[in-house]
Amino acid sequence: MILKTFRTENKEQGRLNAEGRRQKAKGTEHSALRTQHYAFSFGHSALRIQHFALGLLFLAFSSCYSFKDVSIPPEVKTVRIQYFENRARIVNPQLSQRLSDKLRQKVVNQTRLTQTNNDEAHYDISGQITDYYVSTSGISGQRAASNRLNVTVHVIFKNRLDDKKSFETDITRNFDFDASLSLNQAESQLTDQIVQNMVDDIFNRIFSNW
Repeated sequence: MILKTFRTENKEQGRLNAEGRRQKAKGTEHSALRTQHYAFSFGHSALRIQHFALGLLFLAFSSCYSFKDVSIPPEVKTVRIQYFENRARIVNPQLSQRLSDKLRQKVVNQTRLTQTNNDEAHYDISGQITDYYVSTSGISGQRAASNRLNVTVHVIFKNRLDDKKSFETDITRNFDFDASLSLNQAESQLTDQIVQNMVDDIFNRIFSNW
């Protein structure tokens, strides 16, 4: 009788232990499901934050086009760049054409604007080379050691969509060279630099608001 009771108790204890293991397994499974749910919720929230950030970025770009510090309102679509005539006291025969071509090329490469010859272009850029002369920039032993080539371009910018932003301005750059060089020799060395610097200044004045 005692042996039978002991066996019954052992059997009941085994059943309870098995039930405990099943409950523990279920608890572990529930914990894993909760962890997956939290991970999914966190990932979903992160995705919503990412979409929100992309939306803000899209709105920022829609309000004003920007590229390499270039600022152009979205309604501006077209630009006309006219030939820069040379009206300086000394005429560098290469300067007008190279300056005009280089400015057109820079606008094509660094903006989304379509170039046109239409009088109704949203932006109209024109101007003249108004000054081009040599002065002494350095003296050594009462003799000129270096000379300076002074270049001025008068720029006319018309904004046909917002006339308050139209302007005219003079842009001047100075380029030093050795006094032993003739002007022709100096020009052969400096013309590339003159064109590049003047075009950069014109472009920045119009498109970067400096």
